[in-house]
Amino acid sequence: MRGKTGLLILGTVVVIAIVLGLSLMGTYNSLVQLDQATQAQWAQVENVYQRRADLVPNLVETVKGASNFEKDTLLAVTEARSKVGQVASGAGQSVPTDPAAFQRFQQAQDGLSSALSRLMVVVERYPDLKATQNYRDLQSQLEGTENRISVERMRFNETAQAFNTKRQSFPTVVVAGLFGDRFKPKPYFTAQAGAEQAPAVKF
Repeated sequence: MRGKTGLLILGTVVVIAIVLGLSLMGTYNSLVQLDQATQAQWAQVENVYQRRADLVPNLVETVKGASNFEKDTLLAVTEARSKVGQVASGAGQSVPTDPAAFQRFQQAQDGLSSALSRLMVVVERYPDLKATQNYRDLQSQLEGTENRISVERMRFNETAQAFNTKRQSFPTVVVAGLFGDRFKPKPYFTAQAGAEQAPAVKF
């Protein structure tokens, strides 16, 4: 009788261990899937920001051709683009998991957005420049890129929210805690300071 009871207890323990193991494995796998979705969406964000950065030198060269164009404005754009490059290269792959690196990345990109906005406002004073085909093409590409940036940032926030919601729910939060920094919460893009005011940029 004792032997049967011992086997029953052992069988129960084994079944519980298997169920817990499968549950742990399923939770881990779902976190990996959501983490990978966030990483993939982050790559899309970087892609559209890189497209904008690639447009800036052509835009600056085109605007330079206008006589008496404000050099301070061009310098601000060039410096902002340089800062974006430094932040992006210095952060490596840690940006979507490191809130401080994420904030530096967003601040650098917001700085470039502000510099480009000022450039577009200044260009309004140069009707001959605005009339050139090259400038109009660049302006159209930049406008389209800005729209893509908004879309990709929104999609990143959605994938980050899905990851964070899953990560913070029970018992996933316990499983995530077992893996240390492997499944850190993801930060979100926020609106640029002053975004509640209508922009003065005229395309």
